[in-house]
Amino acid sequence: MSDTGKFSIFVVEDDEWYRELIAYNLELNPDFEVLRFENAGEALKSLHLQPQIITLDYRLPDMEGDEALKKIKDVNPDIEVIVISEQDKIETAVELLKLGAYDYITKTSDIRDRLLNVVNHIRKNASLKSRISRLEKEVSQKYNFSTSIIGQSPAIKKVFSLIEKAIQTNITVTITGETGTGKELVAKAIHFNSRRKNQPFVPVNMAAIPSELIESELFGHEKGAFTGANMRRIGKFEEAHQGTLFLDEIGEMDITFQAKLLRALQEKEIIRIGSNKIVKTDCRIIVATNRNLLEEVKKGNFREDLYYRLFGLPIELPPLRERGNDILLLAKYFIEAFCKENALPPMTISPAAQKKLMAYNYPGNIRELKSVVELAAVMANGDEITEDEITFSTHDVLPNVLSEELTLKEYTQRIVNLYLKKYDNNIKLVAEKLDIGQSTIYRMLKEMKEA
Repeated sequence: MSDTGKFSIFVVEDDEWYRELIAYNLELNPDFEVLRFENAGEALKSLHLQPQIITLDYRLPDMEGDEALKKIKDVNPDIEVIVISEQDKIETAVELLKLGAYDYITKTSDIRDRLLNVVNHIRKNASLKSRISRLEKEVSQKYNFSTSIIGQSPAIKKVFSLIEKAIQTNITVTITGETGTGKELVAKAIHFNSRRKNQPFVPVNMAAIPSELIESELFGHEKGAFTGANMRRIGKFEEAHQGTLFLDEIGEMDITFQAKLLRALQEKEIIRIGSNKIVKTDCRIIVATNRNLLEEVKKGNFREDLYYRLFGLPIELPPLRERGNDILLLAKYFIEAFCKENALPPMTISPAAQKKLMAYNYPGNIRELKSVVELAAVMANGDEITEDEITFSTHDVLPNVLSEELTLKEYTQRIVNLYLKKYDNNIKLVAEKLDIGQSTIYRMLKEMKEA
């Protein structure tokens, strides 16, 4: 791209009439900036201008096209070269393509259309490459864990140290901690700073998948494998090939599926439902849970062999209440991000408000703090958040539940929704708390969605 922001093209042609013909047709597009050269030497001296494309006449007064092509690629292999020639020898075209030419066009009556098609194709690919490069850079910056995971407390520095160890190998990582402590953020930080960072990161919330669908979700299925299987589906293991599979809320997995997961992890292969074909998998495994898996093993809810297969490198995330001044660092970070996102003027936190933030217990951890300070930013009357604007949700999970006249079914739906919100959509845990079946909750959610 030139300094003007246009797509830069060099036209290298010793025949003045043909040079002007090519340049004229290219310049019909106002987004193209075209520079003309009558020999290869002049063009080579100008490569510092970084053209995206060079149209190169095969026979030039100072050197042959293959020699000029080699010199261009030696300076900048990203420049796409379209060789234009009067001869249509296949051997010549093949040799030039082997040397790195993008295309070989003969000087025929339809050269204008052929040339514009090739140039537009290159431009489209260049735009896509630029976008991919930009996104990769953004992802790399976003998940630089020293900046994306905010904190300076000894507890969080210990987490940083463990992340450093995790990114050096493909060891399985088990992330534990209370709900809202940032387990998925740590998993992403490990993936996007590892050797697999350019491959997929595939998160799966095990608590959100009905037990009868877990195998299909993780391993995939073939068309016709069961009622409703209208097409082949690739499972999460295959999606995460050469990348990272993040199994969140692993402690909620139905024990009847755990043996199949253990085999998939040990053998590094899966079989889609309805198929006999073994599919090899290569994905790093990171799991997370807010439960004590060893206690679940003792209770018979989690297989002991799977526990030891998954354990790997343990990273325990501290609750926010144990992170001291990190509370204020996070609060300021969230307020700054919220103000920027919503075009609000910068805001500060008054000393009294800071004291109130530091005194709270945060049962919802970082997620709760973010909600609290974002609400405070909305409620603030000026550029300072005061103590009065800091409000915490200390009421019961069923506030004013009987304040309206509803049907029993409507009351039940409201209670389930409130529990789902309280326990972060962990359907298995909500079913245990309310002493109802998970299928009942799934049915109710479906009915509410269809209502």
